[in-house]
Amino acid sequence: MIPSLREKCGVFGVYAPGEDVARVTFFGLFSLQHRGQESAGIATSDGQRLHIYADMGLVTQIFREDVLEGLPGIAAIGHTRYSTTGSSVVGNAQPILVQGPAGPVAVAHNGNIVNAEMLRADLVEQGVEFTRSSDTEVIAQLLATATGVDWEGRFRVMMRRANGAYSLTVLTADAVYGVRDPNGIRPLCIGRLNGGYVIASESCALDHLGAELLREVEPGELVRLDASGLHTSFPLGEANRPRRALCLLEYIYFARPDSRLDGELLHPVRMRMGARLAREHPVEADLVIGVPDSATAAALGYAAESGIPYGEGLMKNRYVGRTFIQHDQRLREQGVQLKFNPLREVLEGKRLVVVDDSIVRGTTTPRVVAMLRRAGASEVHMRITSPPIMHPCFYGVDMATRGELIAANQSVEEIRRHVGADSLGYLSLEGTIGATRSTDGALCTACFSGRYPSEVPLELDKLVLEASPRRDRHDLPLVALRPAR
Repeated sequence: MIPSLREKCGVFGVYAPGEDVARVTFFGLFSLQHRGQESAGIATSDGQRLHIYADMGLVTQIFREDVLEGLPGIAAIGHTRYSTTGSSVVGNAQPILVQGPAGPVAVAHNGNIVNAEMLRADLVEQGVEFTRSSDTEVIAQLLATATGVDWEGRFRVMMRRANGAYSLTVLTADAVYGVRDPNGIRPLCIGRLNGGYVIASESCALDHLGAELLREVEPGELVRLDASGLHTSFPLGEANRPRRALCLLEYIYFARPDSRLDGELLHPVRMRMGARLAREHPVEADLVIGVPDSATAAALGYAAESGIPYGEGLMKNRYVGRTFIQHDQRLREQGVQLKFNPLREVLEGKRLVVVDDSIVRGTTTPRVVAMLRRAGASEVHMRITSPPIMHPCFYGVDMATRGELIAANQSVEEIRRHVGADSLGYLSLEGTIGATRSTDGALCTACFSGRYPSEVPLELDKLVLEASPRRDRHDLPLVALRPAR
């Protein structure tokens, strides 16, 4: 609906024999809906068989009572998706379930494998058949076909071969696994729920379930949840692990403000970003407003630091999604008007500081500025709580080419003129990192700095796996795959 930062997915897992694990996973995914709104799915295990249901749409649209009742088990994983590799079609909805010599395995993935095309070609040469066009199926097939006496050995093989970002929840007949790539680019945390355990992309999912947050999964760590409890290991070894590189955009935009990353609650982190922005880019104005919802905390921080009053100037309609309008050109063109409604009585005659989290392609911000001017704002000063995004992301954010990034091709002054603002200021990279209370060495800043934590291609085609060999879905040798509506 509105071209902006979109990130690949939220993952969830639970092992809790005394719980309705499908329902627990439903509520976990509902808490992670902000991480993907294209499709969702749940896979469960009853100790012998895996059951799965995945479809296009929002979590609440897909999982009706009859669907949840048809997903029995003692363990489950779930996924909510926005596509960064592979089309937005039901065949790429996750979890992805495959059959291997060691039995069935289901995989839910947040991130992006940059060498997926090469890995898939190698697997095809070995006789592996693919049914989808996502890198998650490559991970699933790597696990299913890997040699090893146990699942830890199979994870070791997968982790040695896969390059990129992955936070996974994985379901076998008798266990749930959680694993992060050696750089820890995407978040993953562990919690305790009654007599069982849960794994989730963000701690907010644990809060909604009443689960106790134990800690984050470490980069390169494999967590196993089974009948005997919680077990951890480092399949690649704890020595010589690469530097931690948690995505800085998780702090700025992706994660919910009530989640914790590296022990820091994100709402005050974003307030600190706003305060630093006020120090770096002061301006005389009458009112500070934020573009809801991700920039609200930063706007509060800017207002507190600058002494300029904070106000609610834009109301957000949280119930208009991409699916509703994607087939209607007129509604697509009105995307900003559908999503935001300005409060004329608040804005009229005011010099505004408008705080937002990012400018990616430069298509949304001009519409917001124009909307505010039509509502009577006398001046509009844009303040952005991130540095200019100048480099593509290969780790699970939908911006894989420099050509689509406005800051890679225009100066700040040119961008200011393009968006129609009276002034434009970006938070410096140093200021952004400082607000997280982390260090440059512990964060992935690649989209701002061009410094990638692993080898990456020059460009990445989102649909690179579309033309690869595949076969029809009705040939799947899997158990209880429910048909899409």
